[in-house]
Amino acid sequence: MYDAYRQTYIDPKYYESYNVKRGLRNPDGSGVLAGVTNICNVHGYVLNEGEKTADEGRLIFRGYDINDLVDGAVREGRFGYEEVAFLLLTGRLPSKQELDDFNEMLSERRELPPGFFEDMILKAPSKNVMNKLSRSVLSMYSYDDDADSLTPEHEVDTALSVIAKMPVFMVNAYGVKRRYFENESMYMHPIIPGLSTSQLILSLLRPDRQYTDKEAKLLDIMLMIHAEHGGGNNSTFTCRVLSSSGTDPYAAYSAAIGSLKGPRHGGANHKVIEMHRTIMDNVSDWENEDEVAAFLTKILKKEAGDGSGLIYGMGHAVYTLSDPRAVLLKKNAKSMAEGTAFEKEFRLLELIEKLTPGLMRDVKGSCKDMCANVDMYSGLVYKMLGIPEDLFTPLFAVSRMAGWCAHRFEESITGKRIIRPAYKSVLRNRPYQPIDER
Repeated sequence: MYDAYRQTYIDPKYYESYNVKRGLRNPDGSGVLAGVTNICNVHGYVLNEGEKTADEGRLIFRGYDINDLVDGAVREGRFGYEEVAFLLLTGRLPSKQELDDFNEMLSERRELPPGFFEDMILKAPSKNVMNKLSRSVLSMYSYDDDADSLTPEHEVDTALSVIAKMPVFMVNAYGVKRRYFENESMYMHPIIPGLSTSQLILSLLRPDRQYTDKEAKLLDIMLMIHAEHGGGNNSTFTCRVLSSSGTDPYAAYSAAIGSLKGPRHGGANHKVIEMHRTIMDNVSDWENEDEVAAFLTKILKKEAGDGSGLIYGMGHAVYTLSDPRAVLLKKNAKSMAEGTAFEKEFRLLELIEKLTPGLMRDVKGSCKDMCANVDMYSGLVYKMLGIPEDLFTPLFAVSRMAGWCAHRFEESITGKRIIRPAYKSVLRNRPYQPIDER
């Protein structure tokens, strides 16, 4: 049976001969156009007469630049994730009263159904919080008396309920994991009504429930920048594919979480952390450019690290000159790290960002424009907030649920056709043999 798995290999020559765009990517790395959206624009380059030209990255939610959304919340001293969620779901910015009402709607939906924690989270604990998140969302189907309804009212109510409960699913799943697999204490705090999403997470996660306003606002920024990233990323496309089949919302959102778990998608932040740890363990002077460059060269030559030859946290499928999310995170990480034990680590990340493009040219002969992506600094920000590594990707899912819901709405309303690309069969016909002659 194990040999049969290996025999599923297909010679790459077929992809060339049939002009198959693996990963739905064009030869220049851009994505194959599979749809249109009015939710988000991920801008990283300009196409000029068919030629791809590098450009500064921009991330636009419903016509609004992510920098303006973040700066607006920071300037006014308030939390911004809920405003972004409202914007993604409705297509417009809320008034103050609308935002207050939206926050109240989420607060009212935070509590889990009776028995849900015991039956769906406490029993059969998972070593991976993402799997438990996916199961929790899928299990909500069983607690919905009209789960297969596809009316606008049900879709909106379901979206609000899932967005509201995601932080609770996450922290509860993490607590159970600690108790069962790490023999640590499990803290089960009651939900405090009226908290923002970031406040709720820190309140439920920390044993003493204490956090500063600065910490909550920094986590809020993390949630804002991860809330949406276009229809073509793997998890959002997964959500749209399932939605196009007419399945229920719980199935679509659960599948998106499963996609995000993958190390080539949301799980990539773990690879970045592993690489940073390896560099810190093997480079004695983190501020010595020659020493850091020498070890990065070993990584590129597959002589160090995980053997992939990749410098994680650098490069992106769309962004070329800059990733606006990384720029925002870098600015906030620098501010929080200054004067702390994390400052030296922040400067190391800056050095990796600075050295990698030149080393890629020298070692691999790559002329591709390369910038730091969101994962380069996100891990450090989470570390400074005391967030355990087990929750890095789940926090991504908590935030991205708003974007997935918006894309499900759009696909359900305007798609009107099941997504079904073609696969070219390269099978050869074979005569059937009776079982005694095989």
